[in-house]
Amino acid sequence: MANFVPTRIISADSHINEPPHVFDGVPAAFKDRAPKMLPGADGGDGWSFDGKPPGRTFGVEATAGRAIGDRKMAGLRFDEILPGNYEGAAHVEDMRKDHVEVSIVYPAYAAHCYAESDRELSLACLRSYNDWMLQEFQAAAPENILGLPMLPVDDGMEICVAEFERCLKTGAKAGFLPGIPTRPYHDTYYDPLFARASEAGFPLTFHRTFGGKPIASDWDELVGMKITAAGTVDRFFSSVRPFSYMVYGGVFEKHPGLRIVAAEVNFGWLPFWVQTMEQNFTVRSTLGDRTVSTTKRPTDYMGENLFVTILDDKVGFDLVESYPWLADTALWSSDYPHSVSAWPNSQEILTDLGSAITKEQLEKIAHGNAARIYGV
Repeated sequence: MANFVPTRIISADSHINEPPHVFDGVPAAFKDRAPKMLPGADGGDGWSFDGKPPGRTFGVEATAGRAIGDRKMAGLRFDEILPGNYEGAAHVEDMRKDHVEVSIVYPAYAAHCYAESDRELSLACLRSYNDWMLQEFQAAAPENILGLPMLPVDDGMEICVAEFERCLKTGAKAGFLPGIPTRPYHDTYYDPLFARASEAGFPLTFHRTFGGKPIASDWDELVGMKITAAGTVDRFFSSVRPFSYMVYGGVFEKHPGLRIVAAEVNFGWLPFWVQTMEQNFTVRSTLGDRTVSTTKRPTDYMGENLFVTILDDKVGFDLVESYPWLADTALWSSDYPHSVSAWPNSQEILTDLGSAITKEQLEKIAHGNAARIYGV
C-alpha cells in the first residue's frame, strides 16, 4: 500500500506535569496539608504529599525537548522542563511542532488523590486540580485542548456524579477514572455515573493502572514512584481485566451509549483477546452461564463502546488488514511529554505505520475515532 500523510492528527493521550500552584484552590483549612513541590535529594524537583522530600523527582515523565543523551530517569528541576508541560498556550505551540491539532490531556501527580487516605483533603485537591485543568490549562486554547477532570469514583456515587456535573458545566467533555478503583468497573455501584455519562455522550477513560492503591505484590508501586522496565511492559496489558468483566458483566448492555477509552495500551493484543472472548461467549452461552450478561457478541463492542490509544505499535498496524475493526477502535497518541513520546514526529511515524493500511483506516486512527468519541 502507498504511504499517506494524515490530513489531521489528534493525540488522544497527552500529559502535563502540574505546576506548583495546581492545589492553591483548596479551602483554607487544607492549605497547610496540600501537596507541595519540593527539591529532592538528587537535585531535582518533585511532588511531596506528606511534607517529606519527594520520593521521586521529574525525569522520564518530562523528557520532551531534551536530547537523547540528556534524558534521565529522575533529577530534573521544574524550571528545566518545557513550559508545554504546564502552560496551555505553550502546550499548543508544542502540539503544532508535532502537527497535532487537538490534545486529550491526562493528569499526572494529581492522580495521587485516589490513594490519599484523608478523603476530605483528597477531594479538595481533586477539585482544585479539575479547576486548574479546565479553567486555566484547557481555557488557554479550548479548541485545541481537551482536559480530563478526575472523577472521585471511590467516594460514593452521589459525590462522584456531583463532581461530574460540576465539571460538565465548567467545560469538560470527558472524564478520567482511576486505573485501580476500590470496586471493579463492572460493579452495579457505577450505574449512576455510567448512566449519566451515556446520556451526556461523555466518554470515560482510564490510563493503565494509574490512579488508586496498587496491589501489595506490585513491584511497580506507582504511588511511591517506583517505575521499572518490566512494569512498563506489563501495563500495556492492564485493560484486559476491566474490558473482559465490563463486557461479560453487561455494562454496555445496560448503558449502550457509554464509551470507555483505555489509554496507552496499544492494540496488537486485541485480536487474541477478542478471539478468546468470542470463544468463551459461544461456549458459556450454550451452557446458560449466568456470568455472561450480554446478548451482543464481544466483537460488536469494539469501536462502539471500547477503545484504546496507541503509540508506534507496528504489530497492531500490520493486523488491521485481517481485523478491520481495529481501525475503528484505535486512537493515535503522541504521549507528550513522556520518554516514549512520538513528539515531535507524530506525522512521520503515522505516515510510515500507515503504509500497512488504507488511507481511510489511517484517517480513522489519526483523528477520526477521537473526533467521533470526544466531539472535537
